Amino acid sequence: MKKALLLLVFIVITSCYQETSIAVEGDFKTSYVNGDESIPVIIKIDSKITGADTYEWTFEGGSPSTSNLKNPGEILYDKQGTYIIKLRASNADGESKEVSNTVVIREGINIDFTHEIIKSNYSPVEAILTNNTLGEGLTFKWDFHDGMPSTFTGKTPPNVVFTSPGEHAIALTVSNGFESQKIIKTINVEPILVSRFMYEPKFENDDYEAPVTINFINKSISATSYKWTFRGGNPATSTEENPTVVFTSVGIHEVTLEASNDKTNQIFTSTLTVQPDTNLRMLTNIKLGINTSHNNNNIGAMFSTTTRLVYKANEISDQNSGLIDIVFQGLNSNLTYNKFISPDQVNNYGFISLKNAQNTIFVNSQNLCNCGLNFTEAQFDAMVNDSPIKSLNISYSAAGEQQFGFTYPRIILFKTQDGKKGAIKIKDMVKNGASSYILCDIKVQKQ
Repeated sequence: MKKALLLLVFIVITSCYQETSIAVEGDFKTSYVNGDESIPVIIKIDSKITGADTYEWTFEGGSPSTSNLKNPGEILYDKQGTYIIKLRASNADGESKEVSNTVVIREGINIDFTHEIIKSNYSPVEAILTNNTLGEGLTFKWDFHDGMPSTFTGKTPPNVVFTSPGEHAIALTVSNGFESQKIIKTINVEPILVSRFMYEPKFENDDYEAPVTINFINKSISATSYKWTFRGGNPATSTEENPTVVFTSVGIHEVTLEASNDKTNQIFTSTLTVQPDTNLRMLTNIKLGINTSHNNNNIGAMFSTTTRLVYKANEISDQNSGLIDIVFQGLNSNLTYNKFISPDQVNNYGFISLKNAQNTIFVNSQNLCNCGLNFTEAQFDAMVNDSPIKSLNISYSAAGEQQFGFTYPRIILFKTQDGKKGAIKIKDMVKNGASSYILCDIKVQKQ
């Protein structure tokens, strides 16, 4: 009887113990810290496990890789991939539970690409693109502004060709499925090759009379080398960028420029005409002021047949004074006393002396000089070369240099220090107070 009672008590106690055993329940959640899924990534563990006394965490690819804490907090991942986080939780009652979650770690984005131009950046430009962006699981989208092709999807694009001049954008967009980044670089295309030139004669050859020296002005675009051909010129060919050429024969001369770069070449042709040599320089509408006008820096009284310029008092310097070969003296505003005087005598006629002054002989009055000169206005107007004046005997005489009054048209003959002969035609005399002047045409030998 007693044994039976003890057995019954044991059964009751055992049954009560089993009914109070604690089960392990719940799960855990993961989240990306700051929502960042690209390496480096921090995963936060939020455990909802209950009833456990011990915890065995395994973090595949993570740091740390294991933990026995109830809530291990944050785990660092520094490589792209898909990883499993496992937990085995148990208690003293022998209860346990295994749960796992998967996390996806995406590749970080660090875009890096270069471009290399084949040959040169003269149009058309072909560029080699090299993608140095590291990482797995990335996608690539290329955009080429005005390029051929204009777009490409993939890591390694083909060569791209740009033809239109200017800057062109090369854009690469890289995505890891979570975020995207974009980088833009530019490539410059020089204009398409154009062969062009202008030309102008030297100052003393602006009438294009033989021989004429021509300066060629290269206007080519995107050219690196030049090949000139000058028909009838000296030199006949040149590779200079801006050559100077002498043409001695009369007629039409063809000039050709072949401009080149490392991509292509183009030829441009033009012509110039060389006129017969007249050995005569024709200058028109030259205004020469009276003394007062000159000294007041209004209208100059001094002229150079070399520079073809009229000089006022304040425009004369040590550099140009020696080039002056014609000086007009107008004594008063009524133009009743006038004469052309030699530059080396100006200090005797109300002007400041000229440094390195020339000596020019003037015949102001042909009818008074008694020197056999009778060069008329009609002869002046008809003169198209120096033949009518080169045989004239222009020499100094006191009678010939005498002044003249308010009479025009009038012809004045002269001979410069270097022996050039010429004629001045006064075609108007303008009374304007202190700014009175004469208006002239001048014809003078070149040499």
